Amino acid sequence: MSVWINASSRRRRILLFTVVFCAALAATIIGMAIPVSQERAKQVSNELNQTIDTLKTNNAVVQYIFGNNLMICLLMFIPVIGPVVGFYALFNTGATISAIAVSQGIHPALALAALFITPVAWLEYGSYSIAMAESIWLLHRSLNKKGRSELRNTSVLIALCTVVLLVSAIIETAILYLT
Repeated sequence: MSVWINASSRRRRILLFTVVFCAALAATIIGMAIPVSQERAKQVSNELNQTIDTLKTNNAVVQYIFGNNLMICLLMFIPVIGPVVGFYALFNTGATISAIAVSQGIHPALALAALFITPVAWLEYGSYSIAMAESIWLLHRSLNKKGRSELRNTSVLIALCTVVLLVSAIIETAILYLT
């Protein structure tokens, strides 16, 4: 606790981001731990493949990935409910990763590790962690009557996450087309 008390505001933000990033990863891992039947795994995989095929046909992959990720990320910025929405979304991400891995005969942990080999997972989880950490920070500052001054930082971080998620969507789309 003394690390937090003695830390500068900047260091506190970095510490909070790090804790939230680890918690986001933990939420995904917990979601992956939920058992999934082979039948359900195939169903999830088929639905995802159909969605991807439709998006490819309509040349809308980048827009869909970006829009979906940005919408979730923006919700994560909302004080109190943002982290709840975020951790729920990341839990579901883990369950989906597990289902796809099971349908392909791959261990879910290997599938998660493979995702973090690409920059996409780092960019997305980084953005989500920034959003949820800022949600907590904004709540803290609001309770201390400094919420209005924190809105400037929130706006900058929303812009940053938007750009990062756009880059991530472009990279993810390129990977989809290459595989």
